[in-house]
Amino acid sequence: MDYRYSDYTVEQLREEIGKLKEKAQKAEQLGNISEVAINERKMQVAIAYMLNPDDFSPHDVYELKGDPGYKFKINYINGVFAWGHRVNLLNEMHEKEEALPISLLGDKVENQDYRK
Repeated sequence: MDYRYSDYTVEQLREEIGKLKEKAQKAEQLGNISEVAINERKMQVAIAYMLNPDDFSPHDVYELKGDPGYKFKINYINGVFAWGHRVNLLNEMHEKEEALPISLLGDKVENQDYRK
């Protein structure tokens, strides 16, 4: 079945997240680490569809949930994905631009000078 999270209602998204959480737990019990990672990523994308992309602004810097060693500087928002660069603890910005679901962004941090 083809489905797009953008077509789901909030209740359907919650239900889907519950199913994905169950799948991830079962995969973890079976020792299938890659399947755990896939289901966790799908959960993050589904959660992103329950957030408002307008709450995130280009050029702002946010903490990364689950990765305390990095922050994320947004270049632009496309749907529920933030495109930008990771920033390490030394305020050095990674050269490679990447997209992350907005659900992975934590609290906003004060802008500082970042080096490439």
